[in-house]
Amino acid sequence: MDRNDAVAASSAQARRAFYERIGALGMTPLWEVLGALVPPQPTSPVAPALWRYDAVREHVLEAGRLITAEEAERRVLILENPALRGQSCITQSLYAGLQLILPGEVAPAHRHTQSALRLVLDGEGAYTAVDGERTTMRYGDFIITPSWTFHDHGNDGREPVVWLDGLDIPLVRFLDAGFAEKSAAKSQAATRPEGDALARYGMNLLPLDLEQQAHEPTRVFVYPFAKTRESLLGISKAEADPHHGFKLRFVNPATGRSPMPTIGTFAQRLPQGFETRPSRSSDSTVHVCLEGGGTATIGTQVLEFGRRDIFVVPSWQAFSLAAREDSILFSFSDRPVQQVLGLWREQRLD
Repeated sequence: MDRNDAVAASSAQARRAFYERIGALGMTPLWEVLGALVPPQPTSPVAPALWRYDAVREHVLEAGRLITAEEAERRVLILENPALRGQSCITQSLYAGLQLILPGEVAPAHRHTQSALRLVLDGEGAYTAVDGERTTMRYGDFIITPSWTFHDHGNDGREPVVWLDGLDIPLVRFLDAGFAEKSAAKSQAATRPEGDALARYGMNLLPLDLEQQAHEPTRVFVYPFAKTRESLLGISKAEADPHHGFKLRFVNPATGRSPMPTIGTFAQRLPQGFETRPSRSSDSTVHVCLEGGGTATIGTQVLEFGRRDIFVVPSWQAFSLAAREDSILFSFSDRPVQQVLGLWREQRLD
């Protein structure tokens, strides 16, 4: 060993000894981890992933033969990102699962600090009740249970109903801010007729005395798919955005902000044969195909999707869509949180 090698070996040994001493005091050197803590761009552990609804549906129905909705409280099969197994999340900040309710069942009332969305995918006859008002669940409807609102689900119909749950569970867990409470009543008593919230808050009109802060969730807790589809078709007469096709964001009508402070939601239409130019953004996003089908290119991966399929696009990965037929997609992400913190970025690529 020459002199330079000896000096290097001695220095490395001295550093290891130093790290061991400070480690006993609960300290570690920043210079050893700086590149991982402050990367030049996001290096998300989230993996691109696709769940084909037709392939998983039978397993969701089998859960209904194994456990009742009341026993489970919420009979859900969690969609775990393949790179985050065991963490009950579909992205680092979001949870997703497929919930089943059978005819005659009630998923008992409870509330929690986590915000939740429901996207109806299969069957008819079920309802969700939020703070004393029911809404009938129809295919493609986007339904919200805001933070700390009592909610229950029931099925008065004749067939199983399945919907996608999306919650901010990982984010709330990270903040150690999770609270939950069961209701004394299995089902909520109706205090308002169905459609009251939509008529009161969702028709470009608001109660005279309503004053909402930007962070407060919407009072409109159901966004009917029929209205969403109508809006997308209406704007499709104009020229499509080359990177997004025809895309809209859902809002709280009282504030113009996201319906939930932690989860952003979007609806998108792509005409048959339309191919978006690639783009990337800092929010990992969950997509659901409600009509049509096509391909999603995420980085170097190409995913074929169809009606009711679910796929994930990780943060800052180049992403594009190609529609083999007229298609409508719903998506959700943690974009509102990133925007409030001044962190959200998007890059449109050629």
